[in-house]
Amino acid sequence: MKKTVFVVSFLMVITFLSPITYAKQPATESAQSGITYYTLTPDIITNYVINGTRLGYIRLQVDLMLTDNNQRANIEHHAPLIRDSIISIINQQPEQQIKSLAGREKIRQLSKQKINQLLVAETGHSSVNELLFTRYLYQ
Repeated sequence: MKKTVFVVSFLMVITFLSPITYAKQPATESAQSGITYYTLTPDIITNYVINGTRLGYIRLQVDLMLTDNNQRANIEHHAPLIRDSIISIINQQPEQQIKSLAGREKIRQLSKQKINQLLVAETGHSSVNELLFTRYLYQ
């Protein structure tokens, strides 16, 4: 009886201490390397042309992956310029580009290149490593 109570007590102590052990593990590799994400808020909502006569609607949530956490202040300061560049790229795209996966990837790459060009001109640093569309809705 004492042996069973001891074993059960021992297992309970190990079970309760295991989350504490996991919580004290070192930070993840991304936190150590300085990678951070910046979400443009609110979502980008704009129109695109369908067949030259009608307008389509697109809503994007954009996350920027920054390799240098110190550049976050520059990104926040230039967020309106970043939003405007993404909107101008989308407005130039035909319906097929908006609706296809290959077109979406092309828009993403064009947006990333344009944003880095603008940031180099404004701050001297191209701090956006990746641009991600975490929400991409069109109608």
